[in-house]
Amino acid sequence: MKQLHKQPSGNYRRDDENPITTSSYSTKTLKQPRTIPRSINYLMKEQRLLFILVGILIASTFFILQPSLSRLGPPESHHVIPREFPVSVSGHQQILNPSWSSGNHQLGKVGRVPAGIRRPGLRIVVTGGAGFVGSHLVDKLLARGDYVIVIDNFFTGRKENVMHHFGNPRFELIRHDVVEPILLEVDQIYHLACPASPVHYKYNPVKTIKTNVMGTLNMLGLAKRIGARFLLTSTSEVYGDPLEHPQKETYWGNVNPIGVRSCYDEGKRTAETLAMDYHRGAGVEVRIARIFNTYGPRMCIDDGRVVSNFVAQALRKEPLTVYGDGKQTRSFQYVSDLVDGLVALMENEHIGPFNLGNPGEFTMLELAEVVKDTIDSSATIEFKPNTADDPHKRKPDISKAKELLNWEPKISLREGLPLMVTDFRKRVLNDEEGGTLK
Repeated sequence: MKQLHKQPSGNYRRDDENPITTSSYSTKTLKQPRTIPRSINYLMKEQRLLFILVGILIASTFFILQPSLSRLGPPESHHVIPREFPVSVSGHQQILNPSWSSGNHQLGKVGRVPAGIRRPGLRIVVTGGAGFVGSHLVDKLLARGDYVIVIDNFFTGRKENVMHHFGNPRFELIRHDVVEPILLEVDQIYHLACPASPVHYKYNPVKTIKTNVMGTLNMLGLAKRIGARFLLTSTSEVYGDPLEHPQKETYWGNVNPIGVRSCYDEGKRTAETLAMDYHRGAGVEVRIARIFNTYGPRMCIDDGRVVSNFVAQALRKEPLTVYGDGKQTRSFQYVSDLVDGLVALMENEHIGPFNLGNPGEFTMLELAEVVKDTIDSSATIEFKPNTADDPHKRKPDISKAKELLNWEPKISLREGLPLMVTDFRKRVLNDEEGGTLK
């Protein structure tokens, strides 16, 4: 045991003589900092300084001559690589059209385009794009050269409304409910998805308000994520049974929050609230349109709205149903005027809300007479009790849209109604013959 702790005296002597050992546990000696003369001497050896000077000369020559060389070469075409559409969370496969993958599509906002040069197409989502108004909006966007994706669950929309675009490489149709999120890459979002007629929105009121709230939340979230501009189609129903006539955008409304129409009225009011909160809190570019009564081709025949009711009943040789005393007033705009207003609002820098409607005011009895003059002068009128919470008067003040959007309706009721009647006559006849077109 003593031998284990005994250290030979010679070892101490060798340690003193050799302070730096080769043992793996020995500490390294610190390098002395290089002095300035030694650094200069290092650079001068093996022509190191010469190589440094030559490198600096070559780099300087390149940066001096590069701008002039680029001007001599052919002009570059700066193409932005399009963002592909990922698979949506609901499992819908997004298909990138061949024309989008060519690299010719530029993204983002489009400024002023010189005369004679075509504006590059935008990628636009239209929710509810297979519906009455949405399908006409899709027609206009495709006609001007945009790339359009229609999202619709076909509760009130019909494939027949957009079937004529199926061969267009810039058109895409997705069956999807906006209550569920979806992932896309687009520049603009027109949010129209929601049943708009009393028959449809009263059919499932809980679903209606979910569409207004959850659907709007999902589309606003998408707009925030990808930096798209968002347009909400609200409604004149936010004014309820108005105490102000005509209605300006500053009027807060007179709405029954627990009535049979509240799922739609309050749902749209909530959607407007969400849009403004996303704008103020998250910087989302939003636009809000308050749409008044609209008519035209592709309306649902039996949707309970007064114009479609009167036209369908007159074509079927049935009495025109007037609810109440028929003295309630409405204002009717043709669908193409509305579409022009929506596009003008989306392309403008003003948030809104904006009233989009025709200020021409008609009582229900006056409208019935116009329909009789257009279709069948021998048609009779049948009076029935009025429905709950039916507004007595409805007329838009469109001064704001005239001033800021340079928009106003152009087609009068007597001009637009025959165009709608032509469409309805074909569909009613097909329905009577046992066809499937509704």
